[in-house]
Amino acid sequence: MDALTGLLDQPRARGAFLLRSILNPPWCLRIEDRAPISLVTMVRGSAWILPDGDHPLRLHPGDVAIARGPEPYTIADAPDTPVQIVIHPGQGCTTVRGEDMAQDMSLGVRTWGDSADGAAIMLSGTYQLHSEVSQRLLRALPPLLVRPAGAAEAPLVALLGAEIAKNELGQEIVLDRLLDLLLVTVLRSWLAEADTTPGWYRAQQDPVVGPALRLMHADPAYPWTVVTLAGKVGASRAAFARRFTTLVGESPMKYLTDWRLDLAADLLREPDATVAAVARQVGYGSAFALSAAFKRVRGLSPQEHRRPS
Repeated sequence: MDALTGLLDQPRARGAFLLRSILNPPWCLRIEDRAPISLVTMVRGSAWILPDGDHPLRLHPGDVAIARGPEPYTIADAPDTPVQIVIHPGQGCTTVRGEDMAQDMSLGVRTWGDSADGAAIMLSGTYQLHSEVSQRLLRALPPLLVRPAGAAEAPLVALLGAEIAKNELGQEIVLDRLLDLLLVTVLRSWLAEADTTPGWYRAQQDPVVGPALRLMHADPAYPWTVVTLAGKVGASRAAFARRFTTLVGESPMKYLTDWRLDLAADLLREPDATVAAVARQVGYGSAFALSAAFKRVRGLSPQEHRRPS
């Protein structure tokens, strides 16, 4: 398993909030939901996304925007349109004065807006929990990423648009998986073309560090050391450690620890998981050892992490 596969395998939406918005200008939505990550795409019309303290970005039909929370941002028909609606944590919807608008603007199943035939149709999908997407992957993203409409994303946007307003058995699972697939497709394309990419992504092509990353991702529970990794890739301990740190930006053991704890963080959210079982899965000899590492790196215990936020 390569590092990118390991990270892209983690998006697992669980009851994601998906919405089709149909709006007539002038319109302006202030997004303050603090969601860890959201996707926005236009089906009809265009929009401007205005991150706080940064330049506005234009969103055309088929373009996909990924917003990394918890920072707020604004979406509008034009950069100078005043805010009309505020989206709060839990997807509550109010006017700027705090008046609830959810009922007044409901247009049917997962559809909301001020007109059934508005000039703009926008699809949005929001991951609800921080554990649903790898923290390492989130850290690699800019606060706002806009990908132009591409051949890979277009069929998924069209399919999401067709499915979002349906109310059939199993529809929530269908929409969750479509959201995951769209996210993975956009991120993979972005990483392949971005001018600035994280060290672990660039290092995958290195003949020494790349194989070491694949070994760690394929078997995180193995008792890897710098010596065993260096031996597997045919390098001396010192040369391997130096090359890994230069290319990835952190030492092999720091990378392995963070990868194991990212995996543990997701596994601990499973209903039947125990700390001891998760510890074995990610390479710690006991529940105590995992708890100590988790507390040291993340600042809270596994038990505190798994409590609903």
